[in-house]
Amino acid sequence: MPGSRVPGRTWTVRLTGHADHSASVTCSTEACRMPPRSKDTAALKRFAAEHVRAHARLATVRPNAACACRAAQCAFHEARTQCTGSALLVLVHNPAVGQVWTLAEICQSCAPLIAHTAILGSARPPARQAPPAAAVPTPATAPAASPLPVAGGFSSPQAAPEAPAVRRRPRRPMRPRRTA
Repeated sequence: MPGSRVPGRTWTVRLTGHADHSASVTCSTEACRMPPRSKDTAALKRFAAEHVRAHARLATVRPNAACACRAAQCAFHEARTQCTGSALLVLVHNPAVGQVWTLAEICQSCAPLIAHTAILGSARPPARQAPPAAAVPTPATAPAASPLPVAGGFSSPQAAPEAPAVRRRPRRPMRPRRTA
């Protein structure tokens, strides 16, 4: 049935600490392979952040996606609202907690109500129906390639397309503490 809504998708990447001072990364997508449990939590945190970025690069917001927040009984925000508007791809990550990244298809009404969000994309409206082929002149160029399907899962950020390199400033050396 054209025009029917499909459930909004949600991906959650979580860094979990363990009693032996090691950590592990989990992803809500079953097909994703995660690195083994490790004591190098900084490397695992970088992997988790890059893994959610890879999901965001590969996901395209579907114009007929229903709000994933509504499916979760608006658990992402406290204020009540009516789910309306087109779907947006939203990253929810609280830097104070820093252990959970949630990527979701959220409607335009709910997105501004959710704390610690970044809007990464929006749904493109469905293409208009083209007029009959007899009325449209055919171009002399080759037809455009059809878009590649979105991958269902991947094992590492290296499987995703390369992101532009980001230059980082060098860290400042630590100052010695004053003693009284």
